[in-house]
Amino acid sequence: MSATPAAPDQHNMTWRHWAVVVICMLLNALDGFDVLSISYAAPAISKDWLLAPSALGWLLSMELIGMGAGSVLLGGVADKLGRKQTILGCLLAMTAGMYGASQADNMQALLTWRIVAGVGIGGMLASINALTSEVANNRWRSLSMALMVLGYPLGGVVGGLAISPFMATGNWRAIFFYGAVASAILLPIVIALVPDTRRAVAAQAATSNARVTDIFRKGLLGTTVILALAYVGHITSFYFVLKWVPKLVVDMGFTPQAAGGVLTITNVGAVIGCLAFGVVAARSSVKTVTQLTMLGTAAMIILFGQGHTTLGQLQMVVVAAGFFINSAVTGMYTLFATEFPPHLRATGTGFCIGIGRGGAALAPVLAGYLLQAGLALSTVAVRLSARHCCTGCRSVRPRRLRRRDRPFVSERTPTQPA
Repeated sequence: MSATPAAPDQHNMTWRHWAVVVICMLLNALDGFDVLSISYAAPAISKDWLLAPSALGWLLSMELIGMGAGSVLLGGVADKLGRKQTILGCLLAMTAGMYGASQADNMQALLTWRIVAGVGIGGMLASINALTSEVANNRWRSLSMALMVLGYPLGGVVGGLAISPFMATGNWRAIFFYGAVASAILLPIVIALVPDTRRAVAAQAATSNARVTDIFRKGLLGTTVILALAYVGHITSFYFVLKWVPKLVVDMGFTPQAAGGVLTITNVGAVIGCLAFGVVAARSSVKTVTQLTMLGTAAMIILFGQGHTTLGQLQMVVVAAGFFINSAVTGMYTLFATEFPPHLRATGTGFCIGIGRGGAALAPVLAGYLLQAGLALSTVAVRLSARHCCTGCRSVRPRRLRRRDRPFVSERTPTQPA
């Protein structure tokens, strides 16, 4: 099969290359559903087990902690052993984690299985981000990356519609079981259509003498730190919205099914945002557009926290929030794929995602404690959006990022594979 990461940037994309892009989009859709599954299930779990807001915050964060560990640990594995092998292992972990969650009969068991699923998701993200960039040529890379990122909100939309009957009856276990089945279905598809990259990865590693610690070398350290800070600042606010929307909607007096509908429509805005980013970024600076969408995200989070008396008002706000949030995510994933050299692409991506999502695990927990302490939702939203602006928007200034990249790129050019 010709769709391998060793293919040059100017190769013609065949149906095999596009098939890999679509598969990566579907794998990212699993991420979108798996991450949001606990948000969909949260109102019913809280009611069944009588959870305090602080305890619910920890439950909402468990797969994020697992994601942080999985991204950091398995990103390097994908660069050493190959993308396909890592993806298959992550799919198995996601399937086991989701099925185990559906069978959990106490809080400790549910937390454990959510971490297992999170580890699989974290490693998956690093692998598919690198694989998508590598099978695409220069002409179609921006579109390919946009399609891959598009999978996340699509997973939320399709998954939300599919499990809506379960939310209406409070059957939260069926939500996790549905996710396990979807993950298992993709296993044979990946085996059949995703190329085996072990030889290409081995050649790259032998030629470049790459080590995992190379992302912290002089010349690349600045890029690694800047992208990690930008991602953690943005993703913290991202998960504050996604994890707490269903619970807050129910607390406003609406039904759990209505809460699921609000979360689903958030992903509709996200789909539009991903496509819009791909069109705009193709004609301007990716870094500049990413910065602008981060500012838009901060504004929408503040507006989200102001409270709304009607479901229609809330839906309009979360659609706009989803638009800006996922536009910025598309930008960050594109930067991960282009700013790290090929032999460190999954390692660098995994580190940034791991630090970002590991740090973002504090968002639902922090929000839970702040709300339990009696702070208004508007105050919590302002505090989190302020953190988003400080660590996110300021970190992706174009000139700063380019300047820090140059020494490493020139140093590595003679030894990088063609």
